[in-house]
Amino acid sequence: MDLTFRFDTGTFNYRVGAVILHEGRILLMKNAEDPYLYTVGGRVRLHETTEEAVLREVKEETGISLRIDRFLFFQEQFFIGEVTGEQIHELGVYYLMEDSADLARLTCRSVTMRGVPEELVWIPLEEIGRHYIVPESIAARLADLPPHPEHIIEIDQR
Repeated sequence: MDLTFRFDTGTFNYRVGAVILHEGRILLMKNAEDPYLYTVGGRVRLHETTEEAVLREVKEETGISLRIDRFLFFQEQFFIGEVTGEQIHELGVYYLMEDSADLARLTCRSVTMRGVPEELVWIPLEEIGRHYIVPESIAARLADLPPHPEHIIEIDQR
């Protein structure tokens, strides 16, 4: 059971994100319904640690197993969903994953919560600013990762 809870006034999500870097590029995802790119990752399940969740999500979304390098960000975000129009309160935990030669052979078979097929895309780090990547507060830090974990609060709407 994913830790997503829907209420009359909005939705709460508890999610993880994997920052995957390889040969000067970052691995992101997109789909035909959303106008933005996002990190590999997804919802944490009940009774699952965020480390277990990010390892599971990476395997599900890329077809390969990676190891965690280090914890990067804890984010609290409040926003209106661009596609659904609903108010969302999201807690996100982001990890930097270890690089691997296996990243040369990825397969994506995942779909969004609404059933839309997802696609993996490599973006050169120097081009991050040219793309619409969410959450924007995380995207702003991807080209130059901090040496220590950060707590980020992003309030777009509450």
